[in-house]
Amino acid sequence: MLRNWIVNKLTDQEESCRRNLSQQLNISGTLAKLLVQRGIKTYEEAKAFFRPEVGLLHDPFLLNDMDKAVERLNRALQQNEKILVYGDYDVDGTTAVALVYKFLQHFSSNIDFYIPDRNDEGYGVSYKGIDFAAENDFGLIIVLDCGIKAIEKVAYATEKGVDIIICDHHTPDDILPKAVAVLDPKRVDSTYPYGHLSGCGVGFKLVQAFALQNHVGWDKLQPLLDLLAVSIASDIVPITGENRALMHLGLKQLNSSPSMGLKAIMDLCELTDTKVTTSDIVFKIGPRINASGRMSSGREAVELLVANHEETARRKSESIDQYNQLRKDLDKQATEEARKYIDATPKDERTSSIVVYNQEWNKGVIGIVASRLSEHYYKPAVVLTLSNGFATGSARSVIGFDLYKAIDSCRDLLENFGGHTYAAGLTLRLENIAEFKERFQQYVEQHLNEELQTPQIDIDTELHFAEINHSFFATLQQFAPFGPDNSKPVFVTYNVIDHLHRCRLVGQGNKHIKLDVRDITGGPAMSGIAFNAHDAENTIKYINSGLPFHICYTLEENNFNGKKSIQLMIKDIKIP
Repeated sequence: MLRNWIVNKLTDQEESCRRNLSQQLNISGTLAKLLVQRGIKTYEEAKAFFRPEVGLLHDPFLLNDMDKAVERLNRALQQNEKILVYGDYDVDGTTAVALVYKFLQHFSSNIDFYIPDRNDEGYGVSYKGIDFAAENDFGLIIVLDCGIKAIEKVAYATEKGVDIIICDHHTPDDILPKAVAVLDPKRVDSTYPYGHLSGCGVGFKLVQAFALQNHVGWDKLQPLLDLLAVSIASDIVPITGENRALMHLGLKQLNSSPSMGLKAIMDLCELTDTKVTTSDIVFKIGPRINASGRMSSGREAVELLVANHEETARRKSESIDQYNQLRKDLDKQATEEARKYIDATPKDERTSSIVVYNQEWNKGVIGIVASRLSEHYYKPAVVLTLSNGFATGSARSVIGFDLYKAIDSCRDLLENFGGHTYAAGLTLRLENIAEFKERFQQYVEQHLNEELQTPQIDIDTELHFAEINHSFFATLQQFAPFGPDNSKPVFVTYNVIDHLHRCRLVGQGNKHIKLDVRDITGGPAMSGIAFNAHDAENTIKYINSGLPFHICYTLEENNFNGKKSIQLMIKDIKIP
């Protein structure tokens, strides 16, 4: 699929900031431009960006209702009430439950946790979970990574004599649940200076506030930061502001002294003797934690994350790894079936969105399938399956299209829904699927312009190979941790040539292009690889002719037989 290259430009004011930063920080103009593009325009902002620290964290009491939440938590602990820590079954939810549970264990043994069953109870606060709390004399439930729309269920809990504190980060409706406290930086009336915390991040702010009020030292909070890093990376929230500081501190904890449960997963992923990065969490650690809730029970993931014995952690991590393998098989099967169905649709009947339903698909993998379909066809995608007599589904979007608003426009057809701009979940009656598909498509057609229907690569800046050296690369690495709104810098170099004429296909299925190139303006020769290259065979023929072409890429460190070198990870190749 052909992609548009969008090379970002600076305004005159930004160009002035770039020159100042380059001089003040003694870095190249290219590196200073990357900072300005990330909203860093002063020396002080650059210092905070390159040196994230605890002092950059916001006062947790700036979150609406935090004083009420801490007061109720204090009362529960002082009166030795039973406290139930309740959370969603995905990575963000299970890490949040593990974090809050581990922290509260320092102050009470009268505490348990609860993860709803994906198939039996569905997403969010469930009546079954509330009944469990009431029947077992829990006076307080701390709800994490869900609950912001649980108006009826919170009222039901109140009738049962159970108080609820909500810690969520999803978009609320106009009316909030009447809980003891509703902590959510996305509240319309929010006074909190940062709106992009993960669900686990909101849970962390609760325990941070408790620690501040009760003079509990940072030493009780620091060991929990590895869980927070896993949540931030896995939930794809922006790596900016407070999240950047938390991610930096969390990765530091994960690499120096991980909890026993995370260490067991790292051992399984062969990450023990390497420096764990955001990508390692997203592609290796996170999916394994997620697989527990998708294939079996999210409770098992929490049991792993709070494990205190090495053997228990090892055994549970192996069990979760098996779930992950099963998840891969089911995900592959469902994706192939969905693609066959879509590809069989006559061209004149194809639309600018995808809505597919199959009652046989496993509920635990439909979010992954939606992501794969959206990425492959570059369209907003909704994947539905059968669960408890309803169609339940996950939706994923393309860059620039607000999926949440699209689904919200069909809310009269839905039993419930929730999510973000680019990812959402929904439930509807089977008889409403056809009308939902039609209405959803109408909204997409009205709001998805032609530009948004073409995949694009956002390129930070042009780069000449003469600028690439170890000093440049060392500074570039300090831009990490990478993630949304702080992506790994993408460069473009025009008119490069393969001076060795040995460009070739490599890898399983011969889908990747390996090449060695020179910048005709000078600088060192660079090795590069383009994974899953478009029209690979014809591209190779052109490159080996010796004629110039353009590349966009990121820079990576390649370590082969102990020898380190800088390598181009080529995202796209364009023939002039």
